[in-house]
Amino acid sequence: MIRLLNFLGDHFIGIINTSGSMTLMFLDSLRLMFVRPFRVKLLFKQIEFIGVNSLTVIILTGSFTGMVFAFQSYIGFQKFGAEQIVGTVVALGMARELGPVLSAIMVAARAGSAMTAEIGTMKVTEQVDALNALGVDPVQYLFVPRILAGFIVMPMLNAIAVFCGIVGGFVVSITVLGINKTLYLEYMFQFIELGDFINGMVKAFVFGGIVTLVGCYKGYMTTGGAEGVGKSTTESVVMASVMILVFDYVLTAFMF
Repeated sequence: MIRLLNFLGDHFIGIINTSGSMTLMFLDSLRLMFVRPFRVKLLFKQIEFIGVNSLTVIILTGSFTGMVFAFQSYIGFQKFGAEQIVGTVVALGMARELGPVLSAIMVAARAGSAMTAEIGTMKVTEQVDALNALGVDPVQYLFVPRILAGFIVMPMLNAIAVFCGIVGGFVVSITVLGINKTLYLEYMFQFIELGDFINGMVKAFVFGGIVTLVGCYKGYMTTGGAEGVGKSTTESVVMASVMILVFDYVLTAFMF
């Protein structure tokens, strides 16, 4: 019993320490966004890395999610003769939940892990110490461009994922499920509102900060050589995914 309490206590204290450290680094990054020098070249490099290079996986994820969601919704609504509202459900689901959450998790798996590996390698090979020796703030050089790029790019990737999901659901519903095209579009536009898309964009904005912050933080805290880099990379993806789901609930409850 005592061992269990010690185990739980150690993990709880670790969570508190990590949360506090990440919060301080995030606040420091926000402050340094407005402090010269402004590393615009690094910012655009990260926008390309996080955004442009993630387009393929985002398009595929959004499209097939919308297709599967249309199938699953049709199975349920067919029992009540309400097949025409499949479009409404697909659009609402993609705009408010599936679009921002799945696109953020995909970016965490692709870009967040790469950030952790890159910064972690710099840390264990003492390149971060070299930045300090040269008078360069590692947080401003490593964190700020990535976090700012996450804030900028994630809403755009979310918009693409939502659009692809809605189009994918529409194509499957019309060509495979045989739903009337006119009724499908009529019900979708009747019940979907601008606020639904805004809610999703707000979530994507927050998730962009989470993915990049976690990726940078776990890389910056890496120790133990190559093995430590691999461990930090795994922890980065897991932590980012869990935080995305937790903050998704918090934001949903707040904006409901």
